[in-house]
Amino acid sequence: MDQAARASLGILLMVGFCVLAPLQDSFAKLIGGDIAVGQVAATRFLFQAGLLLPLALTFGWLHRPARAELGLHLVRSVLLLVATGCFFTALRFMPIADAIAIFFVEPFILTLLGGLLLGEPVGPRRYIACGVGFAGALLIIRPSFQDVGAVALLPVVTAGCFAIYMILTRRMATRMHPITLQVYTGLAALVLATPILWAFDGSGVEPLDPAWPTGPVLWFLVGLGVVATLSHVCLSFALSLAPASLLAPLQYLEIVAATVLGFYIFGDLPDAMSFAGIALIVASGLYVFLRERQIGRRPRRPVPPV
Repeated sequence: MDQAARASLGILLMVGFCVLAPLQDSFAKLIGGDIAVGQVAATRFLFQAGLLLPLALTFGWLHRPARAELGLHLVRSVLLLVATGCFFTALRFMPIADAIAIFFVEPFILTLLGGLLLGEPVGPRRYIACGVGFAGALLIIRPSFQDVGAVALLPVVTAGCFAIYMILTRRMATRMHPITLQVYTGLAALVLATPILWAFDGSGVEPLDPAWPTGPVLWFLVGLGVVATLSHVCLSFALSLAPASLLAPLQYLEIVAATVLGFYIFGDLPDAMSFAGIALIVASGLYVFLRERQIGRRPRRPVPPV
């Protein structure tokens, strides 16, 4: 396959991710409060590990992790579990497009943390762009906060956890196949989540008290697990076929797909202030991306919400 064909296939897979990721969130919203959010998050990682582990074994992509690597897998899984739980909780009360748009402050948090923790140079123009992006998020959060309270801040918590998660992932992504990384992340998340759910079984603590799913909820859980796994496979292989500099701007199609799915499935449509906030976040995010490309830094890889 020549370079142009690889890039075209990478773009196609990235578009597939941008459609599938909001579909996963739609399943999470359809489940609502019928199942503990901790159980929903664990199910997502159960499918990730269960579907990808045979693939990694078949192609010989697995290796025996060293002790330091195991520690990183566990820390990353804690961050991912918290991020997933916060985001799925937010989806129970907020429109999908609003939650995803607020989550897109993650590149700004990552840029700021890169400057603070990794010593990466961040110029004044990118600081201003980050500030504009956060202002856009506030345009969405403020009316949502009036409607649902502090839940409107949970996508920001998700974004913060993901930013730290990505800083840790940078240390590991070049050492192993991306599917292998997702397998170990899923397994580590299950190692952490399963004892917690077992301990809280019958406790009455709503976010962590598991229940056996029945009827449509069971199929929504299956759909969430399968679609979440497929979306991340699309993203992983897209990044292996095309440069991140080509794919990163396409990720904002995810907000478009979320708006369409939110309207047709739930009748949710962002209001004028939310659309203004989304526009500010997208414009600021594209500026930060283009600025990093202009000064010759390697653009950050696209990051899925959950």
